[in-house]
Amino acid sequence: MPQEIDKVTGLPKDLLDFGDITKESQKIRIRALQARFGKVVTVVSGFEDWEEAKRLGKEMKKKLACGGTVKGNEIVLQGRHTPKVKGILLAEGYREELIDA
Repeated sequence: MPQEIDKVTGLPKDLLDFGDITKESQKIRIRALQARFGKVVTVVSGFEDWEEAKRLGKEMKKKLACGGTVKGNEIVLQGRHTPKVKGILLAEGYREELIDA
C-alpha cells in the first residue's frame, strides 16, 4: 500500500502527526465553579483545537459518568471532578507542569 504524501511539505503523512507536539505545549486550566441553583461544574479550558476538546469532552463524560458540554474550546462537566480530570489528561499525554488545577 503506497504512503500518502503531503502536498505542501512533500513528506509522508505518517511523519506529520503534530497531535503529540501540541499536547505537550498547551496550558490547560481546570477549575470548579458554582453554577445556578447551587450546582457545581468543572470547567476545563485552554485547548487550541475544538475537535480535540470535543473528543476529550466525550471521553471524560463517559469515564466520569456525568453530563456536560463543549462550549468553544472549553469542556464543562456537571459535578466536581478536578482530580479525576487531571488524571485523564495525564493519561492522554498532556504534561503535568502545564495543567493548572
